[in-house]
Amino acid sequence: MALDLSPDPVAAGDPSIPPGLDEIEWWFTAVAEGRVERDAADRWAGRWLLDDGLEWDEVSRWALGLLYGIDLATGPGGPYLHDDEQVREWLGELRRRRAG
Repeated sequence: MALDLSPDPVAAGDPSIPPGLDEIEWWFTAVAEGRVERDAADRWAGRWLLDDGLEWDEVSRWALGLLYGIDLATGPGGPYLHDDEQVREWLGELRRRRAG
């Protein structure tokens, strides 16, 4: 079980304020490093992505869409649909897109 034990202020952002790219990248990094469970990242991203009252820039929407579903398995008791290597590739792509 991966637990996030760091009191990271970005990750503990105000739950009423939509996250920016720093916070989104924090979640990707935490999943890639095993500091948070994929299920937690999925729930966090879904909370924001499914809020119809919010508008997102292209990179944020793309990244949240990947985090929302990051815990999908290939079947009951099966491995994750997207393995750890894929998560690291997505994190790298997010960083490239942010750099523009």
